[in-house]
Amino acid sequence: MPIEVRRFGVGHRRPEGPPGTHGLTGQVIHSDGRGVVAEIAFSRGGAIAPHDNPSTTWFCVIEGGGWVLVGEERRRVAAGEAVLWPANVTHAAWTDHGEMRAIVVEFAGADDLDAVTPVIEGGARRLEPGAAGIASRDPSRGEGRLADRPVDPVPHDRSAGEPV
Repeated sequence: MPIEVRRFGVGHRRPEGPPGTHGLTGQVIHSDGRGVVAEIAFSRGGAIAPHDNPSTTWFCVIEGGGWVLVGEERRRVAAGEAVLWPANVTHAAWTDHGEMRAIVVEFAGADDLDAVTPVIEGGARRLEPGAAGIASRDPSRGEGRLADRPVDPVPHDRSAGEPV
């Protein structure tokens, strides 16, 4: 099975967000019945309007910083911090004088920790070189390459704060 690569970031975003949202763009990286993973980029003064939804969501700041609202609590956040947006609780995010990028991981439905088994039982088996399609070369050395990246015909302003 080939490696699947999803592109996001500069050149791959579109306007995103619930009604009332402004100054941000995003790109869905993955979406299925289990949930959604997306990247969101806030411009200076960008905002996700206060709203709630029936899903548990993690808002993971990967660059810059801004503010989040969860219920009645407001807090400043910065790169390297992840904020839990519980299901059915009003939440929002915004920037004031800077920019912010975040990865949003939204799970389908609310958390149900009682229904989840914390450890999945399993077993390992040793694969011997030469057996049923196992190569005889060193298994610790991976092989492959990144997918070709298309050339962006529109040059990006390097002072915009994001890597090219």
